[in-house]
This record gives sequence, structure tokens and C-alpha cells, in this order.
Amino acid sequence: MRLSTLLVRLGVFLVAAILCGIGARIIVSTVEARSVEAVEMSFEEHGHEFATVIGDGLQVILEGEAPSEAMRFRAISTAGGMVDASRVIDNMTVTVTDSLQAPEFSLEILRNDSGISIIGLIPAASDHEQLTETLAGLSGEDGNFADFLETADYDIPLDWETSVDFALRALRQLPRSKISVRAGSVAVEAISDSPEQKAQLETGLRRTAPEDLLITLDISAPRPVVSPFVTRFIIDDEGARFDSCVADTAASERRIVAAAQAAGAEGRLGCTIALGSPTVRWADAVTMSIAALEELGGGTVTFSDADVTFVANPGAVEGNFDRIAGELENSLPEVFALEAILPAAPSEISEGPPQFIATLSPEGLVQLRGRVSDDLLNSTAENFARAKFGSSEISMATRVVDGLPNGWAIRVLAGVEALSKLSNGSVTVEPESVVVRGNSGSEEAGAEITRLLIDKLGSSEEFEVDVTYVEALDPIASLPTEEECLAGIEAVTQARKITFEPSSATIAGAGAAILDDIAEVLQRCADLRVEIAGYTDSQGSEDGNQRLSQQRADAVLDGLRVRRVPVSRFRAVGYGEANPIADNETAEGREANRRIEFSLIVPESTEEPTALEQIEAEAEEASEEGATE
Repeated sequence: MRLSTLLVRLGVFLVAAILCGIGARIIVSTVEARSVEAVEMSFEEHGHEFATVIGDGLQVILEGEAPSEAMRFRAISTAGGMVDASRVIDNMTVTVTDSLQAPEFSLEILRNDSGISIIGLIPAASDHEQLTETLAGLSGEDGNFADFLETADYDIPLDWETSVDFALRALRQLPRSKISVRAGSVAVEAISDSPEQKAQLETGLRRTAPEDLLITLDISAPRPVVSPFVTRFIIDDEGARFDSCVADTAASERRIVAAAQAAGAEGRLGCTIALGSPTVRWADAVTMSIAALEELGGGTVTFSDADVTFVANPGAVEGNFDRIAGELENSLPEVFALEAILPAAPSEISEGPPQFIATLSPEGLVQLRGRVSDDLLNSTAENFARAKFGSSEISMATRVVDGLPNGWAIRVLAGVEALSKLSNGSVTVEPESVVVRGNSGSEEAGAEITRLLIDKLGSSEEFEVDVTYVEALDPIASLPTEEECLAGIEAVTQARKITFEPSSATIAGAGAAILDDIAEVLQRCADLRVEIAGYTDSQGSEDGNQRLSQQRADAVLDGLRVRRVPVSRFRAVGYGEANPIADNETAEGREANRRIEFSLIVPESTEEPTALEQIEAEAEEASEEGATE
């Protein structure tokens, strides 16, 4: 009885063990099949067709030939994302390539007041030592220079040296900059001292950049500090317009301009983005006030920091004005204080108001005429005009009269100062208004005059500013091109010739006056690249003529340097008796051949061949000689 019970239990145990083994095999087979299927589908999705997936129990074996080490690693990572990475067995190989692909060479140069640092990967064949010496020299004796360059032994890419040369030229002009260099492209990020300097730098860098080089310039200028922070918007019979507009951010400018356009302003609109706003809600206040002015039907709203002056046009309906002004006063942010003014309706006046008129001619002649209150104001206005215009060309046609209104002296002097902001124009001062009209080479002149008059007279005073921007008067926009600069030099030297003492490099005769005129032309030309070429006649030895021509070209270069011409981008070259322009057999011909010529340097034509180009040229020359033999 006991034996049969034991046998039954043993049988049950064996049957259970067999069933567990069969179940485990089924589970393992299922996991294996699903793992292989999941990895294969992922490989197909990611483009890893080169890999074969084999299941071995719970392990996933990868076989095949990967085109690169990177592709092999990606395939392993893809498989590890579908199954546990510990189950992935890598049996793949990598295709053997004949040569490794060259890396992308690049530089990044950082320069600030504390020094210069450079980081990147450059070809081993490039002149690393000269590059670091140049940058160390730019950092100065007291500056720091940090070199984090790495080299790789590959051929120098096409346009690499051209890119590096341009980057170094740009770095000399940009004391606070980051310059990124790749073969065929240079990206410049820099900070300038002013918008005028920003325009000069951008113009100069683009002019001197080689044609095939991709240049990206991001030069920023600091935002000006405006005090008081003034915006003035007018709606009258002439239409809606800004006399002055400032904003604290670009987003604020867009909102203010949109409000002005909705109120009927047309044409080119914009605000000066500056520092000095009394609140971050500046745009809210300005846009509310412009909308209120539009609803009123006309008038003037003036912001001077947090003071707001809301003036209706004469004859506005009093009830409507009170309602709109009240709603605006309650809607403005708390920091703003509103003064609402409803002028009385105009009445007939039999006699014209007293006037003071100041005019500035395009030639610089200043004339003051009209009425002044006393001799002290008369002399003060004359002396103030001489100080502001820096000229003795002041014509006085004023008359001292009694009975002028209070504050007349302030209005007269403010008008003279406003006129000094123009290139030419006029200012008319009356008891109830000041009118400024004229032309300027600065796009900000109108806004600057508006801020000046508000500061001197107060935001509630009536004045009109009508200033036209004339590009020809803009010192930045009117900078001459390289070709115009060279044409100016040719005009100076067309009828005159720089001469030297016999067998000497000493400039003789009227040469000094000619250099004065050339220097005057070059002072207006920024970042000009000029070659000063010296030539002689054929008398004397060839070596002696070459040395003499070099000395004479150097003498001209030194003469321009003494006259404070920026000659860092000039070069003096002596060509001796080469390239004659006349017959050396006659005295007249020899005289013509002894000359100094000026020409523009074209960067592409002056580049030295790279080491690789020299090797290729020598190999080609040797091959041609072998074929000839």
C-alpha cells in the first residue's frame, strides 16, 4: 500500500516536470521569434539592411558587414532599443575603406578687452606658428592669448587660407567679437560703439571680402540712452504722423507703429529703440493715447518720460473731449500723469504775432533776424550761434523791441539750438509756436529736435518739426566706393606727377602738395586696399633700378602715413624698369616711365599658393618635362 502511493507521487512529479520543460521551450521559442521579428522590423525602419538577425534562445545575434563603424554602432543601439542590451551579441564586421574621410576644419576666435582665444581644428600643413604670432600680437603686451588649436594631417581645403586671412583682417577692426571660420565661409559676431560705427564696419568688411567667400555679419550697436524718453504723435489737417517716437523694445515698436497706422499714419514709420523708459508698460500707454487721439478726431499727444500732455485741436467739442480725456486718464498705467488741454477756438487777429527767425544755408551761412527783448539777449543769441555752428559766418538782422511775452529768450535760444541739428533749414519762433523745417543727413534728427524742444519749452507748448532726411547729406551713406576713391587719386595725378630728386627717393618739387591732395581723397575712403607701385626708366642696372623704385614707393607710403592716412592695408612695391609705358630711347619716354602708380589690390590675385597647390604645380611641371624628354 505504501509502495503504490510512492509510485503514484513519483509519476505525478515526472509528468509535471515534463510539462514544465515543454512549456519553457514553447515560451523561449516564442520570445526568440518575437525578439528577432521586432529587431528586424526596427532595422528595416532605420535602413540597416546590411545586418542579419539570428535568434539563439534569449540571445539576439547580429551578423553582417556594416559600411562604417558609425553604422555598426547605430545598428547595435537600434537592437538594444527593442530588446535588453545584454541579450544583443555583436558578430558584425566593418567594411575596410582605402582612406579615412578628412574632418571638417574650423576655427573660432574670441576677442575682448582681456585678450584673444582661439579654438578649433586646422590642417597640419597650414602655418600654425604665423597664425598664433599674429593673434598674440593683436592681443597686445598686456593682453592674454590662449591657443586651443588642434591639427590633423590632411590636405588644406580649398578657400581655407582665404577664409583665415579675411577673419584676421576682420579681427583687427573688431576689439569685441567672435569670428567662426570654415573653408569658404566666415561668420562674424561683434559689438560696435555706435550705429555709425556699425554701418562703417559692415560697409568696409563687405567691400574687402573676396567674391567667392560667404560672409555672415552680425554686428550690433548698443541701444542709445534717451532722456527724456519722448514720443509725440500728431493728427491734424496734414494727416497723422510722429514728430518723435522711442520704444523700449522691438516688440513695443511694432505695437506703437501698428497703433499709428490704425490712426491713419502712412509711409515709413519707425521708433528709436533705446534705454530710459520709465516703465515696462510704455507701449501700453502710447498705444492707448494714440487710439484716444484718433477717437477725438485730431490733436497732439506728447510723452516726456511719465508726463503725458493730451492737446485737442482748437474748436474740439468740450463734452466729447472731457469724456475721451477722462477715459484715457483712468486707463493709463499708474506711473503716468495726464494733462489734458482744450485750446480756445481761434479768433480773428488783426495784427500778426512777433517773430524771431533763424536760417541755415547749405553753404553754412547762419542768419538771425526778427525781434529780441533786449541787448543782452541779442548778444547772447549771436554768441550761442557762433558756439553751436563753429563758424564766423553769422549774419545778425535782429531788432530790440519792448513788450515781448515772457519766456521769449528761452524760445529764441531753443530755436537756435534746434537749427544746429540740421544741415540746412529754418526756425520760426512765435509766442504760441515754434516751427522747425529743414534737411538733415541723420534719420534721427527730427526726433532729437522734438526731444530738445520738449526739454527746453515743456511738453504742453505748441511746436512743429518738419525735417527731411537727405541721403546725400548722410556721412555714412555717402561714403565713396573703392572705384570712386581710385578715380579721385587718378584725378589728382592726371595733370601732375610725383617727382623725386635725381637717383634718390627724396620727393622733390610739388610732390608734397600732390601727396596732400591724395591724402585728402584717402581720408574719406575706409578700408581701402591700395598698391603703390614705383617704376624707373631702363638706365642703370636692373637690380639698382628695382631698389630705387622700391625706395620711392616706400617714400610715398611714408608720406601718406605722416599725413595720417590709415595705410595698414597699403603695400609699396618697386617694379624697377618693368612695364614701360613709353620708349626708353627718348628723354620724354624715360621721363614718362619714371612714375608712381596707384591701383586697387584684388584679394584673389594676391593670394600665395597653398602648400598643396605648390606640390601639385611642381608635379605637373615635372610630368611635362618627362613627357618632353
